Amino acid sequence: MRFDESTDVVVAGSGLAGGIAAITAADAGAKVLLIEKSEVPGGLSICSYGAVRSARDPQAAFAYLQATNDGRTPDDVLRVLAGGMCELEAAVRELAKINGAVISTSVAEAAGGGPDDPERRRVGANYPFPGNEAFYHTTVVDVPGFDAAGHYPWANGAPGGPKLYKIIHDHLRKRGVETRLATPALRLIAEPGTREVRGVEVAAYGAGRAIQARRGVVLACGGFEGNAEMKAQFLEGKPVYNAAARTNTGDGIRMAQDLGAALWHMWHIHGAYGFRHPDPAYPYAIRLKRFPDWFPGEEGRARVKMAWILLDQDGRRFMSEYQPYTQDTGVRPMQHYDPVRQRFPRNPAFMICDEEGRKQYPLGKATSNDKGIRYTWSDDNLKEVGLGVLKRADTLEGLAIQLGLEPEAVVGSVSRWNEQCGRGRDEDYGRPGGTMTSVTKPPFYGAPVWATMSNTQGGPVHDAQSRVIDVYGKPIPRLYAAGELGSAFGHLYLSGGNIAECFVTGRVAGRGAAGLKPWDD
Repeated sequence: MRFDESTDVVVAGSGLAGGIAAITAADAGAKVLLIEKSEVPGGLSICSYGAVRSARDPQAAFAYLQATNDGRTPDDVLRVLAGGMCELEAAVRELAKINGAVISTSVAEAAGGGPDDPERRRVGANYPFPGNEAFYHTTVVDVPGFDAAGHYPWANGAPGGPKLYKIIHDHLRKRGVETRLATPALRLIAEPGTREVRGVEVAAYGAGRAIQARRGVVLACGGFEGNAEMKAQFLEGKPVYNAAARTNTGDGIRMAQDLGAALWHMWHIHGAYGFRHPDPAYPYAIRLKRFPDWFPGEEGRARVKMAWILLDQDGRRFMSEYQPYTQDTGVRPMQHYDPVRQRFPRNPAFMICDEEGRKQYPLGKATSNDKGIRYTWSDDNLKEVGLGVLKRADTLEGLAIQLGLEPEAVVGSVSRWNEQCGRGRDEDYGRPGGTMTSVTKPPFYGAPVWATMSNTQGGPVHDAQSRVIDVYGKPIPRLYAAGELGSAFGHLYLSGGNIAECFVTGRVAGRGAAGLKPWDD
């Protein structure tokens, strides 16, 4: 084998998982090279809310993860994740010392209360399974002197993601970890007989380049949100647009498959529904406004008004628009296929609201982490009316015609909805009464909305040591996976779970790769 250069550990992907893996490997004494396909660092992580899902009790956390994964992920993998979550608050606080970042685990603490404040509130998990009360979020409230728009002008997402990434970025710089942008990994270099990984072939300067990894390779290069072919093969519905991360094209999945990796829960995606920009060059769907999650069994506490309803292509409601964790499971009903009519009658669906709903808040929120791509949704939604994203009409009949729907069906569906709003109860699909908003005041607004994913969860199988596993249940020597690439979440997602997984599996993979004896000794 001929190599152009040599290092101990190669980490592919510069999101939180790759960053944590690189830091951990460097701290273990390895020389680390971090490569990134995009022109900018941060991956999808920098667009996130930056809430690190943490836990207090490893047994309770394991019980919850076991229930929500429904037998799709091995117990030993979930135990490592649960145990790791119990270490994350302390780990984030320690990392935050590098730049004086302020860390919070509650509303009370963010307002000035300390870790022992009796008013400190911890947030449980999303569903009423055993152990849900063990979970909470660890969040970066502030980084002194940090301005997200100035430091990361290409990152257009939630405010917490850049703050959390800044901490990791500062640690990479402190350790002198070399990071190469616009350097995609192309394929793994392995010993033909044993499949033992020897290095990575990358694209650099318009040509291929072989990098020797004397100890191991960590794949942390995300999922397949940006790969239309893979989405068509692995997902039930089509099309399913991505909300960000067009460079996440399944590269790590294919490289692992090339060496015989098994795959798991490729169907499982995290997403809801979104608008399409009228400019075909804009690469992303724009998700509808993100609302707080609500806990099943506590519907009465859900009091945030959602301005819209969704109608299918027959002009009828077909789902609760405000599910307990809409940004995770809202995409699932959109993928329904009607075999009688041989089409997907809910994709696109159609968002309908009235003038009061239009004035409440921005209906959309764009996300991206790209140079030269940034869209800001207007506060009053009128820019989107001008662009044609939102259609407007003085009557529901007129709006239905603009949307290509049957006017009588639309009027009937909206009337039925308004009657239920008057009773404060969604008798058809169980949307919490406190979230219901009638659609009565003209003009009326509508738009097609499409199945939209935030990220994928499927990918190569990994064991409790974050080693990539082949189709016969054996680890592929010197190959590790971290973060979204083959996430452990195989049935129901846990809010903030991928961020936690970036930390937990990043640490495990980085430590594992750095701890191997160099193969060329």
